[in-house]
Amino acid sequence: MTDSTRVPTFFIPHGGGPCFFMDWPGDPHMWDKMADFLRNMHKEVGSKPKAILIISGHWMEDEFTVMTTAQPPLIYDYYGFPPHTYQLTYPAPGAPDVAQRVVELLTAANIPVHTDNQRGYDHGVFIPFKLIYPDADIPVLQLSMKKTLDPAEHLQAGAALQQLRDEGVLIVGSGMSFHNMRGFSPAFTEPSKRFDTWLSDSIAAPSAQERDALLTEWEQAPDAKLTQPHPDHLLPLMVAAGAAGDDTGRKIFEDKVMNVVVSSYVFGGQTA
Repeated sequence: MTDSTRVPTFFIPHGGGPCFFMDWPGDPHMWDKMADFLRNMHKEVGSKPKAILIISGHWMEDEFTVMTTAQPPLIYDYYGFPPHTYQLTYPAPGAPDVAQRVVELLTAANIPVHTDNQRGYDHGVFIPFKLIYPDADIPVLQLSMKKTLDPAEHLQAGAALQQLRDEGVLIVGSGMSFHNMRGFSPAFTEPSKRFDTWLSDSIAAPSAQERDALLTEWEQAPDAKLTQPHPDHLLPLMVAAGAAGDDTGRKIFEDKVMNVVVSSYVFGGQTA
């Protein structure tokens, strides 16, 4: 059962580099369906959140690290794209007050946490959120992944942050459910489907305990290492799932991009 006052948590795809803001070579409509999903995601969120906490597949540190930057710059951490994509803006303010809550909650759970007052938004943040909340008027902060990429640690971190949902904070894992840079070919279509089916079933498990047990052992899933040879784009899901608590998860988006299946998930929300 979902508490309607709780902000849902999400795992979203952020596409390839600045894909939504350029003419994609070969197929200019490649990312249209994903872009439309992101533009409409606010409907799944419901009421406008007080702040947004994002775990991106593009930030890892030795320990969990939260940004305390008041006015974060953008980090254009993609390469070889058109010049105008390095002029994109997203002037959302930071959220130092929420960052302090993140520190308090992780510390209370005996999870080491560092702070970074210089960090900017990487493209796992500003690329999708230019579509989700284009006005950039909601404070945003990032929490890094831990370099161990241990799913259990990331689930535990999410669980420690669950209370933020009752305080109006939207928690979003930003990555890709398929992320093999050498695997965007027809040979990977069926493996991506098998992994996606397993992931969707695991996320929809009837209890948080069962879901966490399955996600902790994600490497045993069908074609796991073909779809996620390095799980930096999957681990943001673990934080979102950990923060879900007893809220069940469900798929809210699926598309086939460059021959492979890519999906998005929500935990909780208006129709859960």
